[in-house]
Amino acid sequence: MMRGHAFQLHETPVVALAEAALFLPRTQTLIVSDLHFEKGSAFAVKGVMLPPFDTAETLRRLEALFEQLAPKVLIALGDSFHDLGAGGRLAETDRAKLETLVGQTETIWIEGNHDPEPPAWLVGRRAAELAHDGLLFRHEPTGHVPGEVAGHLHPCARVTGKRGGSIRRRCFVTDGRSLIMPAFGAFTGGLNLFDPAFDGLFQGPVHALMPSGTGTTGKVHAIAAKNLTPSH
Repeated sequence: MMRGHAFQLHETPVVALAEAALFLPRTQTLIVSDLHFEKGSAFAVKGVMLPPFDTAETLRRLEALFEQLAPKVLIALGDSFHDLGAGGRLAETDRAKLETLVGQTETIWIEGNHDPEPPAWLVGRRAAELAHDGLLFRHEPTGHVPGEVAGHLHPCARVTGKRGGSIRRRCFVTDGRSLIMPAFGAFTGGLNLFDPAFDGLFQGPVHALMPSGTGTTGKVHAIAAKNLTPSH
């Protein structure tokens, strides 16, 4: 059973999933953003040694969504690869798994600032932006177009409890007119919604859709902006 928060985004039915992905039921479309494949190996090249498992973990989570939803279309909203050399650093097993997944569906790779030229071997269509099912998909949000779905900013939200404790998680952010996706990648950080980078990107009051858990136990909690707090 698909778990998430179902709502209308600019007259298009969507489901924000606990796995930090978006699903369009009418067209059976899965949307993920900011996968940042091979971010760990990019840091290793610079001498910062992170565990080299981020790509495998990101692919594992993506594969689980494919098994659960069997999407007909996959849209990756840019920064799928951490840099222009990331495709060449993929382990053979990771590349094979990625090719198998995208070979099952129609795949559109939106250009990101980290990967304006995805690897030549990558299966699927490349686009700067894509109009699909009444929405417009691009990497960087502008706030100017109704139905815009973007990534890039890696939004996260922080909620403080009545007893003083707090929770900080990646999140979707939407005013019902447009939406910014959370980052899907295993090694991606987050930018608090109070950051000036979000100023002017929404026309109305926003909600943070905060995932918790995954799969059959996953939930997405809609939290009004007035109940959110800045990061310290």
